[in-house]
Amino acid sequence: MTHEPGQPSRRAVLLGVAGCVLGAAGCGSGTSHTAPSPSGASPPGTAPAGPPTPSPPTTQAAALPRTTLWRPTSAEITPVAKLRAVQLVEAIGAWPQGGGGAAAARTRVAALKLPAGLVAQAGPLLPDADAAVVQVVDAQYGGILTDSASVLVVCRQWTRRGGTVGAGGTTVDVRLTRAASGWTVTALHPARPGAAVSPLPSPVRAILADSRIELPPAARADLRSGRIHDSVLTAMRQLAGTYRMYVSVVRSGHPLDVFGTSRPSDHPRGRAFDVWQIDGHAVVDPATPRNLIERFMRDAAAAGSYNVGGPVHLSGGSRADQYFSDNTHHDHVHIGFDN
Repeated sequence: MTHEPGQPSRRAVLLGVAGCVLGAAGCGSGTSHTAPSPSGASPPGTAPAGPPTPSPPTTQAAALPRTTLWRPTSAEITPVAKLRAVQLVEAIGAWPQGGGGAAAARTRVAALKLPAGLVAQAGPLLPDADAAVVQVVDAQYGGILTDSASVLVVCRQWTRRGGTVGAGGTTVDVRLTRAASGWTVTALHPARPGAAVSPLPSPVRAILADSRIELPPAARADLRSGRIHDSVLTAMRQLAGTYRMYVSVVRSGHPLDVFGTSRPSDHPRGRAFDVWQIDGHAVVDPATPRNLIERFMRDAAAAGSYNVGGPVHLSGGSRADQYFSDNTHHDHVHIGFDN
């Protein structure tokens, strides 16, 4: 998202954040929230570097893939806010055999001491299925202020109907406020990418086929919708010539306005994208080489971005305020375009 004013948030160290969300948030018949195969996500207690993306089986004995609970680390800005947002998505989007439906989801949400009425806003996160598991890919800030936040929970979801497993997923803009009792969720805004166009433009086909550009479900659907500006498509392809990047958000599932302001964000207009992982390194991870992030940000500006935000406030640039940094962009790199 574009640069937004905000007060510095207090860093919270999350200790002992473990345990299954209600047990029902994914642990079902034939499934578990234990460590996946080596190609899957990281062990519980860390933000997964790359969730499992197996081809769903279609046999009569189809089993849902194993997933892991996503948990923030102490490197995050206000990790407890992210935790609450992710717990809610995991609770709504995963259930064991026979645990589907809104009523069961409300019970799971109420057990988190969150408003059960939020289930009515879940949209694609609560499909009609016998059982489901959800894997949070990443949780990044759409905005973080002293007493309010937007957490963009990017997830993949697998559902089982009868003997068939299907793959899907979405991105949910989870809104939170902080009171004396802690952070609570006030609203959910799931992604609405729009219908796919046919035929797909050739730049979109090239990006969808590029193994160096990882796109979660909502972002992939955004590209298929034909509503993404050419400047974004060009920059993605140019950056993929040098880096492997994991995109978190493109157009949908992002706040309409720059969080905490009335200024329109570039994302809903199809003129921006966010990257949470570069060459296998999470932007939020303190172990990620700082020069890698800096090079990526400068290369994003060279690819035409007028507004590059990240955890580092770089100097220089071809125009005033081309680079920025704040708490919101501590966990990802924002790449925006004005033409």
